[in-house]
Amino acid sequence: MPKMHNPFLAICFSSLLFLSQFISPQQSHAETQLPDIGGSGYSIISLQQEYNLGRAWARMLRGSAKIYEDALVSQYVEDLTWSLVTHSQLTDRRLEILVLDNPSINAFAAPGGIIGVHTGLILTAKNEGQLASVLAHELAHLSQRHFAAQLEEQRQNRPFFLLSMLGSLLVAAADPEAGMVALQSTMASSASSKLSFSRQNEREADYLGMQTLTSAGYSPYAMAEMFNQLQEAARFSRVPPEFLLTHPVTQSRVSDALNRAEQFKNKEQRLNTFHFNIIRARVQAHYAKDKTQLLEKYEALKQKASTDDLLYAIAFTAIQNKKFDLAKQEMKNFSSQFKKRLSARLLKAELLMAQEKYREAVAEFEKLRGLYPDNHAVSYLYAESLLHLGQPAKASQIYEALLENQPDDSRAWYLLAESYGLEGNIVGVHEARIEYFLLTANVDRALKQVDYALRDPQLSSHEKARLEQRKEDALQIRKSLEMRP
Repeated sequence: MPKMHNPFLAICFSSLLFLSQFISPQQSHAETQLPDIGGSGYSIISLQQEYNLGRAWARMLRGSAKIYEDALVSQYVEDLTWSLVTHSQLTDRRLEILVLDNPSINAFAAPGGIIGVHTGLILTAKNEGQLASVLAHELAHLSQRHFAAQLEEQRQNRPFFLLSMLGSLLVAAADPEAGMVALQSTMASSASSKLSFSRQNEREADYLGMQTLTSAGYSPYAMAEMFNQLQEAARFSRVPPEFLLTHPVTQSRVSDALNRAEQFKNKEQRLNTFHFNIIRARVQAHYAKDKTQLLEKYEALKQKASTDDLLYAIAFTAIQNKKFDLAKQEMKNFSSQFKKRLSARLLKAELLMAQEKYREAVAEFEKLRGLYPDNHAVSYLYAESLLHLGQPAKASQIYEALLENQPDDSRAWYLLAESYGLEGNIVGVHEARIEYFLLTANVDRALKQVDYALRDPQLSSHEKARLEQRKEDALQIRKSLEMRP
């Protein structure tokens, strides 16, 4: 079989191979009747098969889309999602949450507990409640196993429809316009009866998502407000948000959300948290083409009300714009209470890093790591500062500790390989690169890295055995990516 050079074609082809194991167009009409929604008795695909498919798909996604590198933002999205999980109907909680560096508006749930969030969704949401409403909706898709339900529905008439949709979502994660074309083509090729089944899924996800949202303490009106935000974004965009292509928002859907909200209106409600405003400010600064103009906007808002989160937004943007005096000035005006919070203390260390005062920055990070030993943002920035000080061995220890908690963090493996290289740990470089390649679906490169490492005559028998085992693991991962039993 000739090698596929287009990664997206390879993804779609591999996925189709997988589905062919489970879908049989010749089965009788009686066999296509849906089981109870949310149950575990799907004949077409088991929970474990969904999980395996999701993890294979996550590897492909990491290799084709850009993961957002601000660990403070990523950890916030993860923490927010997990805070909702405890109030949801999700029983299989083997989740992986990926934040993609993409200003387009999108979020998606893939089989096996994969949740993807584009940073553009954070920019579109006006408060945490709105962002939480989308996450709650995606959790409902997972808890009700809508992927398996659609496979059951599609297997007789259009067995590969849903996989085409899944492949289109992956294209959209890397290229919004190409993804839109792929999604429109997929949707257009489906019969209207199949689209109505999709609408049924959306209604159910809205209903259960609102239950999760309100149980977590958020305003039930946040979901309808977010729908309105999405519709507004579509009006002024040449390319409709991907989220609207896979989750069509109609006026009736907004009305349904408002009617449901009335049932929960007497419950304790919240719309926002201070932390959301800080995270949103970081994302805004990341995408701002003219940071001076953004600073002017913030300064105008400051004339109306000077709050800690607004001062933070000014200071962070000023650091990105290398206006360090302005940043220091705004940080001095933080309230005494805010100065004690992680986000403010982390910003102080980030300012020192931007000024290349790495020794002082390391001192700050050491204090923070004592207080927040598992915080990803602290770990990433601490390790980076150590590298600038010429202490790669210590930086490697930080990355290793980070990976103990997050073994699927491809970025951490990449940086660990760099750190190992600086300290002269050649075997470590090989092993870290192998892990990175496997997590990004580059199995051929992983196998080449193993072969290259095994040529080293200085390897111990233990190191050789470890590398040989990773070679076997890589071959198994290749099978999973090809979706073969």
